[in-house]
Amino acid sequence: MSETKRAAVILAAGQGTRMKSELPKVLHQVGGRPMLDWAIAAAQEAGCERIVVVAGAHSPAVPTHATKRLGEAAVAIQDPPLGTAHAVRAAENALKDFSGDVAVLYADAPLLRAETLRSMFSARKDGLAVLAFEAEDPFGYGRIVLGDEGVATRIVEQKDATLEEQKIGLCNSGVLCADKATLFQLLAQVSNENAKKEYYLTDVVGLGRKAALKTYVALAPETEVLGVNSRVELAEAEAAFQQRARIAAMEAGVTLIDPQSVYFSYDTQIAADVVVEPNCYFGLGVKIAGGAQIHASCYLEGVEIGANCSIGPFARIRPGTKLGAKVKIGNFVEIKNANFGDGAKSSHLTYVGDADIGARANLGCGTITCNYDGFDKYRTIIGEDAFIGSHTSLVAPVKVGARATTAAGSVITKDVPDGALAVARGKQRDVEGWSDRFRAQKAAAKKDKGS
Repeated sequence: MSETKRAAVILAAGQGTRMKSELPKVLHQVGGRPMLDWAIAAAQEAGCERIVVVAGAHSPAVPTHATKRLGEAAVAIQDPPLGTAHAVRAAENALKDFSGDVAVLYADAPLLRAETLRSMFSARKDGLAVLAFEAEDPFGYGRIVLGDEGVATRIVEQKDATLEEQKIGLCNSGVLCADKATLFQLLAQVSNENAKKEYYLTDVVGLGRKAALKTYVALAPETEVLGVNSRVELAEAEAAFQQRARIAAMEAGVTLIDPQSVYFSYDTQIAADVVVEPNCYFGLGVKIAGGAQIHASCYLEGVEIGANCSIGPFARIRPGTKLGAKVKIGNFVEIKNANFGDGAKSSHLTYVGDADIGARANLGCGTITCNYDGFDKYRTIIGEDAFIGSHTSLVAPVKVGARATTAAGSVITKDVPDGALAVARGKQRDVEGWSDRFRAQKAAAKKDKGS
């Protein structure tokens, strides 16, 4: 028996006025990922082979974004906005050739897990399914009224609920699923006879009951179905994501000395036996192999860190960087778009940009790769076992050979052969007695001025 096909309709047509932003609400980020992309990813991971994003005519950036992710056929426009049921109906034409189950998701609820969505699909059985949660404070939420055998009989919105119904703690997340044909048949019957004069998606539960269809309830934690309508709620969603990510990292074998001070992105990958000290931030595209030490106050983004590396404290590693095994990057070192071979070191106060550093090479304090001439970027290549003396400036494009050494304070503008010593600095000249004479002159001038 073949498994029922799955699709998702993601509602992303809200005005988002409470965000007070020119950026559409659903494109604001949680964990470095737009909220709309969280919903798309959950649907894909839950096995939805078709996804339709319903956007509003007022925010062209949303359909543009969705089209880039899913293609033009996956975007529907709700115009004008007349409620959630009306929004889902806008996706009907995009699903005209689809047969199977359809879930309705919300682009402003970024924390919904794929496994929760799968559980709702499974709960549907021969009727409908809604995703519910027990609210700590149910005010403002639609309440799920249960009948016999725990089956939902209807969902009532806060403004339409009686005093008795407002005491119900089981609340509607808005997420539901049904067979496509059933869903759109019920949606066609939804009216706008309510306090807001809108077409509520939740009315399909009561309409389904009249059609002898049961609505089953699947449960989710309240934090997982948190909706974002303001900057305050965006921060709450970010905090919930970070807590989830920290727990997942620790359960996977990562040591977080002060978990609350460490911030992850949605795609951060950290292997077991990595130790992360306080106040570290992991931007997009970070991958860290086992045994690495990330010392305090580091900012990492777009970097692949090899096994048993030591990073920081106070290091900034920018996109395009790849560090081999046992690399040491010390305090106040910035690296961008550079490759470090196994065992290479840059222990302190160094900038390395657009460079290839050979295995076991050692970059002394104050080393700079001068990679930009104001118009173009150029690359620096440092060979294996090379030693770069303190305060060396490497003017790219330039190559320092294997086992070569640069003298401290040098400005290297030409390639250095393998095994050679490069000295590129002005010759020291001592002027005897100059400092004593200078001091005496200054002291006399100061005395005359004071008198």
